[in-house]
Amino acid sequence: MRFFNSRSFQTCIYFSCILILVPHKIALASNHTGLTVSSHDILVLVNDSTSFDILALESFKQDVEAKLLTQHENLVKLIPTEHIFKADTIENVTVTVSGLNPGHLVVSAESQLNETWIIEDLFVRITVANSRSIIYISFIFGWIYFVAWSVSFYPQIYTNFQRKSVIGLNFDFVYLNIVGFTLYSVFNCGLYWIPALQAEYAKRHPRGLNPVLLNDVVFSLHAAFATIITIAQCLIYERGKQSVSKTASGMLSLFALIVIITASLAIANVIHWLDFLYYCSYIKLTITIIKYVPQALMNYRRKSTVGWSIGTILLDFTGGTLSMMQMILNAYNYDDWASIFGDPTKFGLGLFSVLFDVFFMLQHYVFYRHATETTSSETTVSEYSPASRSSPIREREVA
Repeated sequence: MRFFNSRSFQTCIYFSCILILVPHKIALASNHTGLTVSSHDILVLVNDSTSFDILALESFKQDVEAKLLTQHENLVKLIPTEHIFKADTIENVTVTVSGLNPGHLVVSAESQLNETWIIEDLFVRITVANSRSIIYISFIFGWIYFVAWSVSFYPQIYTNFQRKSVIGLNFDFVYLNIVGFTLYSVFNCGLYWIPALQAEYAKRHPRGLNPVLLNDVVFSLHAAFATIITIAQCLIYERGKQSVSKTASGMLSLFALIVIITASLAIANVIHWLDFLYYCSYIKLTITIIKYVPQALMNYRRKSTVGWSIGTILLDFTGGTLSMMQMILNAYNYDDWASIFGDPTKFGLGLFSVLFDVFFMLQHYVFYRHATETTSSETTVSEYSPASRSSPIREREVA
């Protein structure tokens, strides 16, 4: 069996191109203007205050009374909470926001008129924080783990280059990685660059923020690029008899089938392209959970981590730990523990990855710390060659 069956990878790339190149035209602006605000996003500290302006973009034929509504009245105090915009005049109103308790809320508006277009853009997302210092610390943690995760691909690439060999690097892990990061790139690029997908997301989450930022796009594309370099090394460097396992091949075939079916449904307008992106993200999450298992088993069977870069693990551990610390800091600062315990997926995935990193460190520094390049090569031969499984070398290793 060839170690690199590119069919599923090509499938992912193909549908990535479809997603990016499909022409979309959608009107994003309303025909009316009415009332809006100077900023839709505001940060205020507890026991502090800030302000925003309500802007009348046109004069009205009759008086318009706008009343501000808060999701959680115990978080902020607004002054004033209502105002009458006089007919045939254009005026702005400054609203003072005082922070009472940490949390997140949305301020919306209602009017006595039936024409809802007047106030549909009158809303503000307010974040009330305990401490500005924690905001800065969280920001620093975010950049550190972004850099750590981005750099984490290169110790393995350098190790492969230095050894001119990929023996010890599990191909299941590499192949799962390229599919995962390709689909992750499809998700991020779609939501960041395609207006129709952004419009659909805004329709489903009217006052929510686009979850994809530029650093998400950069990271996913860079991760896919770095993994492609690793795959190229697997093609040109010594690899022994290593190959993608039948189990991994079956899983990747299943993932490819899901991508093909959901993309076909999106092309046929049975589902929206946004739903296709969600399916891509679900596959990526599944891959994140399972991708470390083949490498851990391979290290166990070889009784060695030679060929598997510990630098990659240390950087991944740093990034994962700081990511979880950032989530905990933000949960405290905004009294948003539900983001961790109410929806534990992100935190749980981070913890799962960190625990695997700890296990890899134990394998490298404790369990197999005396393994060398020679003994690891001998173990690899005995693993993949049936004729050598009862050899004296194998017997000494078992003993």
